[in-house]
Amino acid sequence: MLRLCQFLLSLFVAAGMAHTQAPAAAASQYVRASLEAETRSPAPGDIVTVAIVMDPKPGWHDYWVNPGDAGTPLELQWQLPAGASAGPVRAPVPETLIVSGFMNHIYKAKHAFLVDLKIPQSAIVGQKLDIKVNARWSACSDLVCVPESATLSVPMTIGSGTIAKPDRARFDVWRSALPVPLDRKALYAIDGNRIDIAIPYPRSADASRVWFFAQSENLFRYAAPQTARQSGDWLIVSGEVKEPFAAEIAGLLRFNDAQGLEVRATPGTIPTGGAAISVLGKGAATEGSEPPLGFGWILSFSVLGGLLLNLMPCVFPILGLKALSLAKMGGDEREARRDAIAYTVGIILSCLVLGGIMLALRAAGEEVGWAFQLQDPVIVLLLLLLMVAVTANLAGLFDVGGIGAGEKLTRKGGISGSFWTGVLAAVVATPCTGPFMAAAMGAALLLPASLALLIFAGLGFGLALPFLAIAFVPPLRKRMPRPGPWMVRFRQWMAVPMALTSLALLWLLYQLAGFSGVLIGGTAALIILSRLFELGRKQKSGSPRKIVVAAILGITVAALLIMDKAAIVAPAPQPMKEGSVAFDEERLASLRAEGKPVFLYFTADWCVTCKVNEKAAIDRTETSAAFAKAGIQTMVGDYTRRDPDITRFLAKHGRSGVPLYLYYPPNADARVLPQILTVTDLTALSE
Repeated sequence: MLRLCQFLLSLFVAAGMAHTQAPAAAASQYVRASLEAETRSPAPGDIVTVAIVMDPKPGWHDYWVNPGDAGTPLELQWQLPAGASAGPVRAPVPETLIVSGFMNHIYKAKHAFLVDLKIPQSAIVGQKLDIKVNARWSACSDLVCVPESATLSVPMTIGSGTIAKPDRARFDVWRSALPVPLDRKALYAIDGNRIDIAIPYPRSADASRVWFFAQSENLFRYAAPQTARQSGDWLIVSGEVKEPFAAEIAGLLRFNDAQGLEVRATPGTIPTGGAAISVLGKGAATEGSEPPLGFGWILSFSVLGGLLLNLMPCVFPILGLKALSLAKMGGDEREARRDAIAYTVGIILSCLVLGGIMLALRAAGEEVGWAFQLQDPVIVLLLLLLMVAVTANLAGLFDVGGIGAGEKLTRKGGISGSFWTGVLAAVVATPCTGPFMAAAMGAALLLPASLALLIFAGLGFGLALPFLAIAFVPPLRKRMPRPGPWMVRFRQWMAVPMALTSLALLWLLYQLAGFSGVLIGGTAALIILSRLFELGRKQKSGSPRKIVVAAILGITVAALLIMDKAAIVAPAPQPMKEGSVAFDEERLASLRAEGKPVFLYFTADWCVTCKVNEKAAIDRTETSAAFAKAGIQTMVGDYTRRDPDITRFLAKHGRSGVPLYLYYPPNADARVLPQILTVTDLTALSE
């Protein structure tokens, strides 16, 4: 069975990644960039200021030179004529934005980064200069970040160096948005994680809404609250650092209406006393507020969410297989640990692959969430055929030893088999989200790719944690049952949940692709079952079996190609249950404006947790009666097929998948309900 997992899952990963990573149509840029010059006729030896003008669309932003906890700054690679050179980038004063506890240093309005170009003294009047720059930046909304790039150019011809008045005025506006270099050193002192920065600032000058932006990276806790006070001719800003240091720091003091000072600070004595002044309020933490959730907590939530995922019904069939594998070891410590590590590696790598594909698709402009692959009929067909083969093996139709894929690896104590069982566990678990996991997955969509992948790895580690504990904690391992005849019966019984999983995938195929999907999937499954039965007969008689294995592979590939090219006609959406309405943001806003309470939930046919909650709590008579008595309107969002509107709405609530349960009391904000519901949870809403 484990060799079968390796053989078919390798096909699943290869075909699935090739299909889901098909290039999407190029989207228009969310932050448009252009290159302008203060004059296009510079004189030989002149210094010409050019502007990289960034124009974000509404709801989007780009980043300052130090983006903060997430994002990437503008990166420039100049292509200049011989003898010409470009100076450093001068950035305007940024603003703050906190999303899911992460502080970003951003620009939401049109702005310009200025660069001084040195024209070669040897240039000749009339000579044409081709000024080009390759620019890369991140364009982000509150929900997703997209890497963008462009090659920008501005033609110049060596001339008199005259600057037209309109050009001078336009560039003067952009210069006014730049911070002013401070002619004196600032001082700082660190006590534990607290840092006080004393900046020379005349007592007669007004100062309010201040904020210190650290240009030195990886030193400050950007999202930590800041306070400010003025003591004589010093303005002292207090914040937090990750750990003490003694090097010179660079930064920017924002004050009043987006004015700024470039600051360089060295260790020194900080003035005491002084009157408190206000700090930047919009998008920033305030004094006395609860500290934002840090990355360490989010990573912990992903591990805990993966651990609790083992309790979800969608993972049960794989847990049974893994328990059978552990029982076979008979308490052998070395083998159990090796098996658990291989299983863990398989899960973590699968979560990284799935998470990486999801992030890549979102970066390409696709609105996708966790378990996105189950919204694709080709991937569902692959899983269906895989589960059919696993079911046949557990039922005893054939022996996996007949399939030689990865045979050299599986001889080594089953390490390869354990790895592929981990891959299978991760693939089967993706339809589920559980407590803690939802918040972590939602935050991953806003983090840089490296940190987001750590979140996905943490999820996989949590999912594998119970079997790591059994392998490395002797008292737990000793409680495992010893090998015996019961294992044969248990293996056969495990074919039942696998068969039910196969039927569920066939039903999901119908929901995604209609009758044609069922016809293709059902026919391929029946043919593969017959071929596997034939394989079992040949194994018993000792006959050659390579032709049968080749036929199974051919049938799978043919079915996938037919499904990919078939005219998909999805069935009409099922009518809403009595008293329920389909999800629509405008309808939701209208109901809330009327003061009507609303219970909104998002579900999908591939989400086992969703269906369990619906049967156990949502669709119960007691719940319906309580809702009717209280006048609660039920609204349902069906996420079975890809729906960009639902994806965006989920992301607004920090989620990347379903289920999500929200209750809107009359004239109040939404309450997020538990992901495992009970009748008591729902009937209590009517009280």
